[in-house]
Amino acid sequence: MRAAVYSRTGEPTEVLSVADVEEPHAGAGQVRVAVRAAGVNPIDWKIVTGMMGERDRPTVPGVDAAGVVDEVGEGVTGVRVGDAVFGQATGGAAAEYAVLSVWAAKPEGASFEVAGGLVVPGETAVRVLDLLGLSSGQTVVVDGASGGVGVVTVQVARSRGLRVIGTAGEANQEFLRSLGAEPTVYGPGLADRVRALAPDGVDGGIDTAGRGSVHDLIALTGDPAKVVTIADFSAKELGVQVTSGGGGQGPRLEQVAELLAGGRIELPIAGRYPLERTGEAYEESRAGHVRGKLILLP
Repeated sequence: MRAAVYSRTGEPTEVLSVADVEEPHAGAGQVRVAVRAAGVNPIDWKIVTGMMGERDRPTVPGVDAAGVVDEVGEGVTGVRVGDAVFGQATGGAAAEYAVLSVWAAKPEGASFEVAGGLVVPGETAVRVLDLLGLSSGQTVVVDGASGGVGVVTVQVARSRGLRVIGTAGEANQEFLRSLGAEPTVYGPGLADRVRALAPDGVDGGIDTAGRGSVHDLIALTGDPAKVVTIADFSAKELGVQVTSGGGGQGPRLEQVAELLAGGRIELPIAGRYPLERTGEAYEESRAGHVRGKLILLP
């Protein structure tokens, strides 16, 4: 099968190329899909560039995939060949075929591109909001609200009846407002700007960007335990909840599917790339300021 492959870490446009590799097959508890769309996440380029360790063998990158099931592994129930699903790939998503270890049914009205881009952002959004445990009517601040995870977090929070204050650059203020958030710019002075919008205080803070906002979020909530970050791993020393995954992805993806089916989540597609341009897609993600998600189309 055709796949994006790299055999050493480095600059994505230098180390990634398309090659014919052996097809993966579904093992016990897994399904294989013919990939229709694969989402690009920051973790992808971090792995390829060597930030997560060196690689010395041919590797297919990517985590998010949506496609049509063509193999069902032993012990799998509730899904059959021909079903459209989206989920997390084991062994790489940037390929014609991918094996999924966790998945949910793709709603009929949703495109493969949107579903393929929602796996990590959707699961992450549900996870961080579950960690905060906020109730309808409470206020949450989402730093980095126009990025892939932030966009979905705003919408999941709004679906739960939360008031959302979201941060983004000047160019994305109206975009955040269209998602139902009250926008403000990120950076120095964040706590003062949020206090002007919410003088009675905020109940939770989410850092999706790792730009040092956790101190402001702690000041706003008054309690580091009311702050969650997915990007600032040093914040654990401050008492902030740091999360990067864990179990329970399946039920969280099913929540995402329900919201998607009900029209409660929209995902802007910021760019579409063929496999031959995977390196360019990773470089665009690495540069930041992407509104929504970048998608690979095998």
